[in-house]
Amino acid sequence: MSPVREGVGAELYAEVQQFYARQMQALDGGRFAEYAATFTADGTFQHTPGTEPAVGPAGVEKELEAFHERFRDDPVQRRHYFNQIVLEPLENGDLRSTVYALIVRVRPQERPEVWPSCVVHDVVAVTEQGIRLRSRSISYDQLS
Repeated sequence: MSPVREGVGAELYAEVQQFYARQMQALDGGRFAEYAATFTADGTFQHTPGTEPAVGPAGVEKELEAFHERFRDDPVQRRHYFNQIVLEPLENGDLRSTVYALIVRVRPQERPEVWPSCVVHDVVAVTEQGIRLRSRSISYDQLS
């Protein structure tokens, strides 16, 4: 008897990985409009605990600009690493995605530091325009 396999096929899994790679490179490159465009028109984004989620691409872009304004005079570079991606099909055709994420912060002449470690919870839609996020929320390991 063969084991039961869960998840999605290799082609869709690879497509989601490519989506995440492009999305995180846009974020790390400060291309917030490009990152925000990866959300559906009513998509929600909550990355700061205790705050209301941003809604839609315009809301996501505004949220990211406000968040990064705090670091305007700080030469920090962030790199987001997504790994251990688990995709689960939902009844409506969307995917539930659970991802481990590490964010590496680097400042000139300093050693890189991993901060924070978190779990990203997405609902992924496969649309005619490609993959888009219906929602993203992030839970931070240090707050558990």
